[in-house]
Amino acid sequence: MSEGSVQHQQPAVPVLEEQRLDEFLSAVPERGQWRYRPRRVGMVWRSKAFRAGAVIAVLALCGLVILSLVRDQTGTEGFLVGLGLAVLPVPLLMAAFRWLDRVEPGPWRNLLFAFAWGACAAALVAIIANSFATRWIATATADPASADTLGATVVAPVVEESAKAAAVLLIFLFRRREFGGVVDGIVVAGFTATGFAFTENILYLGNAFGEDQELGTTGLASVTAGTFFVRVVMSPFAHPLFTVLTGIGFGIAALGGRRRRVRRIVLPLLGLVLAMGMHALWNGSSAFGPYGFYAVYGAFMVPALALVTWLAIWSRQRELRTLSAELPVYASAGWLTPAEPLALASMRARGVARDMARHWNSHPDRSRGRAAARAVAEYESFATSLAVLRLRARRDGAGPDFAHREQELLHHLWQRRDIAGPALTYAARATGRARAHRVPPPYPRRPHGAPYPQHQVPAPHRHYGGYNPYLQPVARQPGTGHGPVPPG
Repeated sequence: MSEGSVQHQQPAVPVLEEQRLDEFLSAVPERGQWRYRPRRVGMVWRSKAFRAGAVIAVLALCGLVILSLVRDQTGTEGFLVGLGLAVLPVPLLMAAFRWLDRVEPGPWRNLLFAFAWGACAAALVAIIANSFATRWIATATADPASADTLGATVVAPVVEESAKAAAVLLIFLFRRREFGGVVDGIVVAGFTATGFAFTENILYLGNAFGEDQELGTTGLASVTAGTFFVRVVMSPFAHPLFTVLTGIGFGIAALGGRRRRVRRIVLPLLGLVLAMGMHALWNGSSAFGPYGFYAVYGAFMVPALALVTWLAIWSRQRELRTLSAELPVYASAGWLTPAEPLALASMRARGVARDMARHWNSHPDRSRGRAAARAVAEYESFATSLAVLRLRARRDGAGPDFAHREQELLHHLWQRRDIAGPALTYAARATGRARAHRVPPPYPRRPHGAPYPQHQVPAPHRHYGGYNPYLQPVARQPGTGHGPVPPG
């Protein structure tokens, strides 16, 4: 597709005019039909009650079955010991993947579904399929030793990676608007594999503890300590690294748009094949001799982890550049201030904006400061969604619902502009994103407990009780680039 055709398909930006503002905002759908909602802590499941109940019931049933199978193999004491040790790396891995997803955070419902799928459904499929395949191979070849080796190096990678990839596929198909690129693929795949590794570690550590009880070994020389060191200390990222390759394939396919159907099919399959290959290499490392594990670990696993980490960080920076490229058109139309796209394209400036909003509005009531910081965070999320929406429209053409989705996002931004606009403008100047002669302090000094004079409270902060005399409200005129005229 030529550059000219891409420019020709670029969606029009609504020009803000004072007489058309009320008409524009009145076209926003009713609250019950909003596609974009503030992402708050605790609001995890936002789907229909029936669908949520069905998903929870299925995953809970799988969880009960898999835990029962693991307990039968390890015993009650082994199960409890394995559970306590296996849970240790889970918060660290989840925090690492969530950190990568800070630009446009995906909803927690998707991530919790991915984790539960890996820990319950994928683990159940894997333990049943692997056991059945190994027994069938042992019966067919009459060689149990070779059956175990073949099952670990061939059957297990295919079954386990396919079961984990199913979660990524489901979110890719049914939550397409929340799956927009490589970072989303990495995060969803990472959460799925973290859940799978959690259940698998319970099984391995529980069996190791049972073996130590039979042999009477304790301390650092025990099988449990060795298993913990290999699986939790040295390679907690093994399963996430395998499945992340599948997630990268889905992420690149999502970037290609809907028109490239071959790419949307081939790339996820290629990522799945690579995940299976690396998984097979990892499981078969013992076949390379006594030092095969360390050779595969140093020659393949560590470089692959470094490469995937670099790709994730580069993709996140690419998402930030999307904001600086797509949002200035809305700033020129008056929906954003000129400095806001610069601040939104920097993670540091985003954090400064939230902190400043909290400080400006936390006197005398801290709850107002928290509400202001939450409003800025929601503003950042909606602005990111708006930039991604416009980018996808330029790539694939504006869909039939583009105008309604754009109006809804602009409506959300408009509701929070009085709090987020000044905070982001200050953050752009404070972090050097926007030039200014000087950066004022966040709020002036005053005697402890003294109230702020209400006649000096700027309009953007009046209903929050905050005060910042250095950030006076700008006279908003349409077409000047300083923001739209408030309705009414």
